[in-house]
Amino acid sequence: MKRITIASLLTAVSMAALAQAPALVAGKAVRIVVPAAAGGNPDVLARMLAPRLQAAWGTPILVDNQPGAGGISAAIGISKSTPDGHLLFFGSNAALSIAAAMNPKLPYDPLKDFTLVTALASVPTVLVVHPSVPANNLQEFIAYAKARPGKLDFGSAGVASIHHLTLAVFEVESGTKFVHVPYKGGSPLVAAVMAGEVQAGFSGIPNVTQAIRAGRLKVFGISVTDRSPSMPDVPTLDELGIKKFSVATTIGLQTAVGLSKNLVTLFQQTFARAMREPEIADRMSNLGMVLMENGTENYIQFMKDEALRYDGAVKAAGIKFE
Repeated sequence: MKRITIASLLTAVSMAALAQAPALVAGKAVRIVVPAAAGGNPDVLARMLAPRLQAAWGTPILVDNQPGAGGISAAIGISKSTPDGHLLFFGSNAALSIAAAMNPKLPYDPLKDFTLVTALASVPTVLVVHPSVPANNLQEFIAYAKARPGKLDFGSAGVASIHHLTLAVFEVESGTKFVHVPYKGGSPLVAAVMAGEVQAGFSGIPNVTQAIRAGRLKVFGISVTDRSPSMPDVPTLDELGIKKFSVATTIGLQTAVGLSKNLVTLFQQTFARAMREPEIADRMSNLGMVLMENGTENYIQFMKDEALRYDGAVKAAGIKFE
């Protein structure tokens, strides 16, 4: 009888503790801060997932677009918020690891000032080249560039954009040197490559799919280690000899530091289920997005690896913060 009484008491205490554990407040909206304008990759992903999250949690989901300053302003607000689970951040590496590599005075530490909940998606780029370049594959393109160091123009979507950082890593890994020509966004970059203003560039997949099919651009590889479902015939740079090459826009879920473990688990499980639904998976594939490995430990290690990669790329390319 004594054992039964003690066991019953322990069960009651455990249930009471569970009931008192921090949880989402019923009916109180969860706001997802997106550091991009409407139509950007984080925005599209957030709006795709919002109805699933609302159904799972029974609370309104609001998508709050806060573009500008490369996502830094939005990230500052998140880092100073209350960790109650009602303010989430769809932060990309532009506002986190890239920003930290670029700005030694960044007012937050991407690894210490947030709860890194889980990775969500990556958005790789493909290396596209104007048809006038006399190369038919990556090896020939690298050889052509090496024979003309500093003479070929390579476009990007802007200084310190993911396209610029991908170029910086590519130059280091391939032993090439190009003239960097920044444009104001991905669409002007693609237009410039198609017009022959620059010889090459890394571009998001949806922006160049039709041009590649029409023969207006050559494609020589994808910037991550796994082939894209939307371009399965395009090999990775890793396959083509630049081992472990993996640079892409990455979108993760962050919130204020100190989020309770039960909310971390809730968010991980809900997002993992939602993003594996066939409809969501198909839409992501069509947009060139790739589902990333779920889980906090995996995400933290990924963020550490990214910090080292971009710090090295920024230093190698001589990119200066202004």
